[in-house]
Amino acid sequence: MTKKYEINADGRVVARRNFGFVKAGDVGGFVWSEKNLSHEGNCWIYENARVYGEAQVYENAQVYENARVCGNARVYGEAQVYENARVYGEAQVYENAQVYENAWVCGNAQVYENARVFGNAWIYENARVCGEAQVYENAQVCENARVCGNAWVFGNARVYGVTRSDGFCFCYVPCSDGNHRVIAGCRYFTIPEAREHWGTEHPRHKETNAILDALVILSKVKAEGCV
Repeated sequence: MTKKYEINADGRVVARRNFGFVKAGDVGGFVWSEKNLSHEGNCWIYENARVYGEAQVYENAQVYENARVCGNARVYGEAQVYENARVYGEAQVYENAQVYENAWVCGNAQVYENARVFGNAWIYENARVCGEAQVYENAQVCENARVCGNAWVFGNARVYGVTRSDGFCFCYVPCSDGNHRVIAGCRYFTIPEAREHWGTEHPRHKETNAILDALVILSKVKAEGCV
């Protein structure tokens, strides 16, 4: 494998050959070492972006403007992290996902497929954002929550979740109409609708109802914005 860049005295990457949209001699962003940016694929760090610690950018991912990727974070696939975004901890951003503006992705969170996270949004703990989902403005997705499909989470909303013993995740979403909802898989129910769906005939109805009870209690303790 021919190395595609070197690191100059300022800690910036300098392209040694043409690849993707990068030309030989182009000066990119900052790294701590070659482990931060792969020599394979068209991945690149542009402008004043910084990738450090044990973080890795690889495949065709792009990190640019004033973005930061650090800790053990991974950015790969066709993913883009830019503007003032931050990705750190064990977080992963991959496939065609984009994280930008002032958004943060951290902890064990993952953003993937065609998802977008922007504004002042935070994705953290074990949260997942995927599909065509968008999380923006001051929204937060945390704990074991999953936001997927075509869902939009915005304003001051906070989405959090509880995972059943079979791995099925229930996410609580405060809603402005007062009928707060649960996202579970492809389902989007009010609490009464959820109780009816997972009724006494369901093999895990007791556990499911206990989870729904817990989400209702959390909603009272964690009074957050609505979507």
